[in-house]
Amino acid sequence: MSATPIEENTQLFELQPGKYLDLQINNPVPLRLKLPLIGYELGKYIILKHPRSTNKSEYKDVLVEGNVLIIRYLMEGNKGECFAFRSTIKSVSQFPEKMLFIEYPKKIENRQLRTQQRTSIHLPALIMLEASNDDKATQINGIIGDISSKGCGFTFKTKSANAKVNKRDIFVCLQSPTDGEVKIPARVCNSRNEKGTVSVGIQFIDEGKLVPRLLSELFIETAIN
Repeated sequence: MSATPIEENTQLFELQPGKYLDLQINNPVPLRLKLPLIGYELGKYIILKHPRSTNKSEYKDVLVEGNVLIIRYLMEGNKGECFAFRSTIKSVSQFPEKMLFIEYPKKIENRQLRTQQRTSIHLPALIMLEASNDDKATQINGIIGDISSKGCGFTFKTKSANAKVNKRDIFVCLQSPTDGEVKIPARVCNSRNEKGTVSVGIQFIDEGKLVPRLLSELFIETAIN
């Protein structure tokens, strides 16, 4: 994991409010939490929502001023990176609601998750979920926002705030200039719903022939270099 000083590359922490961060606390007891980002002031502090609990004393010994945190978060899109930094709790506010103020990181480490960088595009497509028993296969129309010969990022709109696509085998259906509709065997790796926009991380299950040829036909050359 390579360290990048925050003074040199401040855009590394570029999350929007509402994104979830993974917190790891080791003392006085091990604890892992996922908390939404409220906001931050560059170079000073980051504000996270305090976890809700029916037991008011549940976090009183760990979420306290001065305790050390390890923060991790993912950046999707064509970056496909995991970021992490060390911080400490500055204070815990009570009003207008309970929030954590933590130290802004002096450095952020990042690790590339993908073996191949993706090219940003805007390509209409659909994913097909295989049906069980005699039911018809489910088709979801959406947009591919980034792609390489190894996988793609697919997004679609939904009225449900909880809808996601479970990890499973699917087909990604694209229009080829020469062959019409092409079905690419694939697998859902992750899925998240942000206010009705579902983002799906997809890995292609391909022998290295179908996808590179299709990308070449679509003039997406950089993704297969």
